[in-house]
Amino acid sequence: MTRTHEWNVHLDLSEDNGTTKAEAVLDTGSGKLTGHGVARCNPQDVDIPTIGDELAASRAMKDVAGQLMRAADHEMEAVGAGPAKGPISKPYAWTDVTS
Repeated sequence: MTRTHEWNVHLDLSEDNGTTKAEAVLDTGSGKLTGHGVARCNPQDVDIPTIGDELAASRAMKDVAGQLMRAADHEMEAVGAGPAKGPISKPYAWTDVTS
């Protein structure tokens, strides 16, 4: 069965007095996850806005990624494919097709 989906990420950045804030919204078509990130420029450092954008954006997307992983973990556990018991090399029954 072949499936094709498109998920969209919208990222808003704002900067004020050396503090950059980011909000990342992942829209899956059936739901949305929102992540936040902040970066602050040390007063002793040269203010390079691009670095603040990159740090805040990556932190917001990391927040979304964590939420997405928690949702997947919860859904896998709901169908009996949660963490296995005992020492194993892969923590979940869901297989990684790249390995």
